[in-house]
Amino acid sequence: MFKGVLTALITPFKDNKIDFRSLEVLIERQLASGVSGFVVLGTTAETPALNEQEKEALIKFCTEKVNKRAKIIIGAGSNNTQAMLKNCEISCKYDPDGLLIVTPYYNKPNLSGMIAHYTLASQFNKPIVLYHIPGRTGQKLSIKFFEELLNNVPQIMAIKESCYDISHLTEMAVKFAPKRINYICGNDDLWPVFLGLGSRAIISAAANTMAPFFVKVYNLFTEGKTQEAMALFSQGYSLIKASYAEVNPTCVKYLLSLMNLASDEVRLPLGSISDENKKMLKHIYEQTPQGILL
Repeated sequence: MFKGVLTALITPFKDNKIDFRSLEVLIERQLASGVSGFVVLGTTAETPALNEQEKEALIKFCTEKVNKRAKIIIGAGSNNTQAMLKNCEISCKYDPDGLLIVTPYYNKPNLSGMIAHYTLASQFNKPIVLYHIPGRTGQKLSIKFFEELLNNVPQIMAIKESCYDISHLTEMAVKFAPKRINYICGNDDLWPVFLGLGSRAIISAAANTMAPFFVKVYNLFTEGKTQEAMALFSQGYSLIKASYAEVNPTCVKYLLSLMNLASDEVRLPLGSISDENKKMLKHIYEQTPQGILL
């Protein structure tokens, strides 16, 4: 269903308003780099800091600009089920290819609540991409929990996995992928690991600046050139790690500002990155081969 590189788009700001001109340039450069899709209103978009009008404006703008040239997944998750359903309703007005729905954060729902939450989301007849990111939600789902959830909600057709437990990743891949689910990499620094486990898609924040790199790694791997893919990955690894020196998307936005593609402006409660990290990012950016960058 989803394969290749799907960029988790930032929301560029200028004077605390959405900079649609920069967003258009970014989308076009991404498409020219060969990405297969976009995630709109993910964590990277600073979605919690956007109002409802801004969210729908972003969905409308991105849908019109992409114009079916690539897949679009819209982030519709919330830890409030009624809010999640409203997000799904608005998103589906624009006919997305999937809905990204995070496991409810802070609430830490039990199995029956989680099943009910995702069952209600399935009424919109869109593929559901379950977003599993324990570091932000405070809840790591067990393999047994996943099995019950997937058995009860067949509309969950993909999982964006952002867990760093390698044994969990391996067991998930062995048990559920590729026949049961589309297993999507959610950790940029583990892209080769996921490829080795049979994943064929990544939702990447670092791809905002490094789309050609991620696309080339994917193409080399799927062509069976695994050693070449790993050699290329090693060239971009330092910049990937640097992209998360502070909370996402602060460093990615700073890199985009160095590339003259967007401002590094973020919206509160996020703040500017430290001068020390700016210096570090600039140094690594300048040392990175240009073919890796957008």
